[in-house]
Amino acid sequence: MNTASVVREAIQKKLLGKELSYKEIYTIMDEIANQRLGDILTTYFAASGYSKGFSNEEIYYLTKAMIETGSQLKFPGIVADKHSIGGVPGTRTTMIVVPIIAAAGFTIPKSSSRAITTPGGTGDDMEVLAPVTFSEKDIYRIVKKTNACIVWGGSVDIAPADDELIRVEQPLLFESFDKVLVSIMAKKIAFGSNHIVIDLPYGDHVKVHTLAEANILAGKFEYLAGRFNVKLFVNIHKTQQPAGRGLGPLLEARDALRVLEQTADRPLDLEERALRLATQLFDLCLPDATKPLQEHVQKHYGDSRTWAKSILTSGEALKKMRQIIKAQGGKSDIISTDLRPGRFSYVVLAKQSGMVKAINSKNASILAKILGAPAQKKSGIYLEKKMRESFHRDEPLMTLYAEQEYNLKEAQDSLKHFPVFEYE
Repeated sequence: MNTASVVREAIQKKLLGKELSYKEIYTIMDEIANQRLGDILTTYFAASGYSKGFSNEEIYYLTKAMIETGSQLKFPGIVADKHSIGGVPGTRTTMIVVPIIAAAGFTIPKSSSRAITTPGGTGDDMEVLAPVTFSEKDIYRIVKKTNACIVWGGSVDIAPADDELIRVEQPLLFESFDKVLVSIMAKKIAFGSNHIVIDLPYGDHVKVHTLAEANILAGKFEYLAGRFNVKLFVNIHKTQQPAGRGLGPLLEARDALRVLEQTADRPLDLEERALRLATQLFDLCLPDATKPLQEHVQKHYGDSRTWAKSILTSGEALKKMRQIIKAQGGKSDIISTDLRPGRFSYVVLAKQSGMVKAINSKNASILAKILGAPAQKKSGIYLEKKMRESFHRDEPLMTLYAEQEYNLKEAQDSLKHFPVFEYE
């Protein structure tokens, strides 16, 4: 039986809810990775996983096959990483966590994705500050110089099948939980990571809706970590709103820079989320670090949280971020005030006095996409008010930004269909 027949029968089998062997999964991944399968069959395979799901053994096979049909990077010693399952706009912690971890001396080569369901992925946001498309040779050079990088994983043939699956999933704005799991773990392991923190938010308006679903997904992450012999911690938390105030590549990058610069107008929720993740990553890495480093942290900081906060507030993290930006070919002296959003704007005013009860992140993402994000990097939404913040009649609630006047008009017309705020 030829390869095309094997793949077609395997996809038919999966659509009927049956389990696939490693050989079948590897063959499908190899065909997708080499762009021989075609969009129709690739979409059918993606849909089969969404509707029927995969067993734990199939999840392991998928991850292994995704890794083996692409490039793999190797770094010595402790290789740290953090990754969010996504779905929460305006929560760009990576651009804060990576320089904190790298400034502490740990290696953290960050392979980032572009947006699927949100108006900006880490790859999109970092591209505001520096290029993110590099060869393997360049990535090794950047990491050797700075201990870190924040690059787009698709540029180095890391898990190429995943990028093809993401491409066919984008029009419907969906990813199955199993696909999210496999996508993240394949890229982390292919990038050489062996100490990983997974940020797993759940809530009404994000990918994972309930704590029960989050716990199931966390269990699968832990299962895969065991199969690949890597240390992993899953940070489960309820999320009701974006951690930052900016939604869209430039606005999210500006929020991250404000935290690193410790400006008075920095988003404190975003800072707290980043510090929590950095602390968890330190807690994961320190037990495997050298004895002198463990003793140094204990003597001078007492715990990982104090260490992470000291690196941030002292300016060490900002200095490290500037080194990363420079190594990746960006303008290292860029500051948050240099980042100016799209020239077309519209301020949404409160029609009454009150307090923000909830923020619909899904609707906010839709509006930001209508405004042009992430393709138009200066487009997006700035939240002037967040949950539990009060406002008066005619006070600004949010500002819409667009690079094109047409997009701004479309977003204004769509406001009534996609309400962002609930009041009390």
